[in-house]
Amino acid sequence: MLVNQFYGQLLCVKATIEIEDDLFRRAKATAALQGRSVKAYVADALHAQLQAGDEDGRPTEPGWRSVFGCADADAIAEVSAVIDAEFSRIDPATWE
Repeated sequence: MLVNQFYGQLLCVKATIEIEDDLFRRAKATAALQGRSVKAYVADALHAQLQAGDEDGRPTEPGWRSVFGCADADAIAEVSAVIDAEFSRIDPATWE
């Protein structure tokens, strides 16, 4: 399930997908055994797949790294070092 935030409201996108009958039956049976809906089961499976990596098996990077696209490892390491240096200056006591 794709969820967007729009002026404080959560919006869900409805999608129609075509999957093989056998795959649907297996997903439906597994969801039922877990006491869950097919919708929840498929959404969780998509989340797990996306966190595992993209279609080429490369890990997906959340947050700021996603804006770099195909940046080389040196550029990402340089930005990471700056971010780490900034965060190291934060006093944890000020967050209590």
